[in-house]
Amino acid sequence: MSTLAGAVTCALALVTGTAAAASAAPFDQAPGAAAAEAKVDPVDWKPCNPDPSKPDPGIYDCAVYPVPLDYDNPSGEKVGIAMLRRRASDPSKRIGSLFLNPGGPGGSGYMWATTTRFGAEVQAKFDLVGFDPRGVARSNPLKCFKTQEDADAVNNRMVGVPVTKAEVDDTLDADQDYTDACSKNAGPLIEHMSTINVVRDLDRMRRAVGDSQLTFAGFSYGTLIGSTYANMYPNKVRAIIIDGNVDPNLRLHNGLEYDRQRAGGFELALDEFLKRCQTAGAPRCAFGDGDTRAKFDELRDHLRTSPITLSNGSRVTLSSFTSEVASALYSQAKLAPLAKSLQATYQVMQKPAAAALLAPKATVPDDAANQLTVNVPRALREAPADSEYTGDDSYMGVNCQDKPYPSNDRVFANVARAWEKESPTFGRYQAFDAPACASWPAPARDAERFSGPWNKKTSNTVMVIGNLYDPATQYKFAQRMQQELGNAVLVSVDSIEHCAVGRSTALNTMVTRYLVDGTAPKPGQLLKPDAEIFPAV
Repeated sequence: MSTLAGAVTCALALVTGTAAAASAAPFDQAPGAAAAEAKVDPVDWKPCNPDPSKPDPGIYDCAVYPVPLDYDNPSGEKVGIAMLRRRASDPSKRIGSLFLNPGGPGGSGYMWATTTRFGAEVQAKFDLVGFDPRGVARSNPLKCFKTQEDADAVNNRMVGVPVTKAEVDDTLDADQDYTDACSKNAGPLIEHMSTINVVRDLDRMRRAVGDSQLTFAGFSYGTLIGSTYANMYPNKVRAIIIDGNVDPNLRLHNGLEYDRQRAGGFELALDEFLKRCQTAGAPRCAFGDGDTRAKFDELRDHLRTSPITLSNGSRVTLSSFTSEVASALYSQAKLAPLAKSLQATYQVMQKPAAAALLAPKATVPDDAANQLTVNVPRALREAPADSEYTGDDSYMGVNCQDKPYPSNDRVFANVARAWEKESPTFGRYQAFDAPACASWPAPARDAERFSGPWNKKTSNTVMVIGNLYDPATQYKFAQRMQQELGNAVLVSVDSIEHCAVGRSTALNTMVTRYLVDGTAPKPGQLLKPDAEIFPAV
């Protein structure tokens, strides 16, 4: 999942029919309480090929399922939710549907029906169902701009890690122009993007595929979907896996403090990466010769005042450097390449005098630094290639409705100075993630949201998974998630990565037994990933 776009890291359907729909019914009660299931139309599946560039495997179906735009007016305007199903490979042993969400917010889950991370037994006994939540990619994407040119005119004025007063002012001005565009162009959907609506959509889809209870796996932001579902519909939980967890209570009550702690999670992951790099040493870790922490800090501090120009003319800036390091921390597979990029950039910074003194084992080609010249977008913006505006704005649409923020955007500039003292690499970066929420046309303070309680006793145990050094959702968030939920068990993995399913054979065995048999893992387990970060050369 990219950042997301690190955690995944994926069109348009506005349905105006009058499908029989349940009203916005009261939240489900505790297990055992009588709760009549309102009837909904079944999903109208059609065979499809998710990758037309390849032969059709004949195992997929797709659909656009209509849900109410506004659950207070269930018979009114509809939004189409794009769904993709991989049919269970052994229909005679089919248990039900496994719904998947990769996070974001704004991550496209549609193609996640094609994932193999859950293994053959799960694929045999479950239909894998991926979907794009409302406002995302193929599901009525929330759009703040009419054309890509209009979007670029605003977004290109934003600096990812603004340092100078001019950079800060220009970024905040661009954020204001961004929210003005959202107010003008996004339409009524912008009022109905909070997670409570995504969860209501998910429950309708659960009924529409004929499942009496929900089986779900959510990653990153998808853990908020899963935990919200568990508390809105506790009696409808069959099996919920949440991996790479948010702290739902903090996220829904204090956006700024949540983001401050999120910056701390990136710092913890970075520090562990640098420690493990130094322990491995060069050449196993290309950046491992000398004091890795001191070298990294020297690079970062240099970039605060001066970009580093590579031999091909491209430049590593503080913003590109920070965003690429953050992105790499999402995936263990990216850490060894990150080490090469850091070493190459460090060599360029040290030239000409100091470079000659570097030990040969620490030298890597200059072109390895090119990756650090790329600014990674914070939001997943995916849309058909022929769209006039090739993206969507669901990332802010969800975050600004879920997370309460101050209405004065200068607060973000003020906290940036404080946060970077405790989180020197990512504090300022994280502080400028959400200034648009200060002037968002449908902010959290005015939105219908689910903000707790989070302790409902679910009919079955929720499986919580946390990496010890998860950058985007630090480990203590997973610990809090398990503590806040009314019936949950935590499994931990000693890994620097965002999310863990598919990275550990031992974990996947637990996941399979939980999904298939309903056997919850024993608490207190600490697992190892299958792969090493810096394998022997």
